[in-house]
Amino acid sequence: MEALIKLALCAAVGFILTALLGLFIIPALRRAHVGQSIKADGPVWHKSKEGTPTMGGVTFILASLAVAILWAVWQGDYNPLALFAFAFVFGCIGFLDDYAKLRHKENTGLSAPAKFLLQLAASILFLVVLRHPALGGHLSPTLTIPFTTLSLQLPWPVYMVFAALVMVGCVNAVNLTDGVDGLSSSVTLPVMLTYTALGLSISNKLGFGAFSAGLFGCLLGFLLYNHHPAKVFMGDTGSLFLGGAVCGLAFAYNMPLILIFVGVIYIAETLSDIIQVTYFKATHGKRIFLMAPLHHHFEKKGWSEDKVVTVFTLVSCIGCILGFLAFGNVAR
Repeated sequence: MEALIKLALCAAVGFILTALLGLFIIPALRRAHVGQSIKADGPVWHKSKEGTPTMGGVTFILASLAVAILWAVWQGDYNPLALFAFAFVFGCIGFLDDYAKLRHKENTGLSAPAKFLLQLAASILFLVVLRHPALGGHLSPTLTIPFTTLSLQLPWPVYMVFAALVMVGCVNAVNLTDGVDGLSSSVTLPVMLTYTALGLSISNKLGFGAFSAGLFGCLLGFLLYNHHPAKVFMGDTGSLFLGGAVCGLAFAYNMPLILIFVGVIYIAETLSDIIQVTYFKATHGKRIFLMAPLHHHFEKKGWSEDKVVTVFTLVSCIGCILGFLAFGNVAR
């Protein structure tokens, strides 16, 4: 019960700080004309969003840092700060991307190869840190098979390549999901709640639970401003930070395959984009989806943004419940 109260306090601090920071940062972004550009080939009905302040993810990034620092001072546990540092590196990559878009006044930022190399370097560095015995030695080259007590032992080089590519893919999948008001924030709420529950269930992992609980509160606070119609967007600054947190926690808990379940929406969004592009090129112009990624397909079918967010969040909740059940044996 004491541990649960501590994590609830982390969530409360994250919520309050993000809500308060939004009161100051969003007007500042508006005054600085840090407005979102809409792709010319994007949904025409999103043109009204042009100029909405972006890079609002700074609010929950700062708030989650405060939670991590408070936990370190309070509990002497620096694991949340390590997780924050990893996610922050991705947030910085997102910031560079957002800055490039603003500078060029269009929705194209860093080149794909530049983003990939930066993200790959960040992933490898984090994996080395997780593996180091002096820093906790949380990582092992073992893949636990969902819903079983079985595991697959991989050679370290193979595991490092696998892990780095999964991290880069996960981060970009979360980024791709950020295309409708409140969508990325909402579908990530149950993910953070699942990671919080794991922190309570696994010995010596409460710090990871504190980070995820804090970020859960931060996202709730951000949704005060990001729900439809959004007063601010998180930008790549926020979405890449969020992606770093989602995959960083999976590897910190040493259960990367949980991403198959908790990341069901991120995976569906990414697959819809890959399938659409591949089919379009193979058939010289034909499409499977009305528009990709998947959330735009449902918008084209007449779904409101609120309906897209609600349904996708419910699917995310189901995936997260299955994920927790799939790795319940590990947690116990």
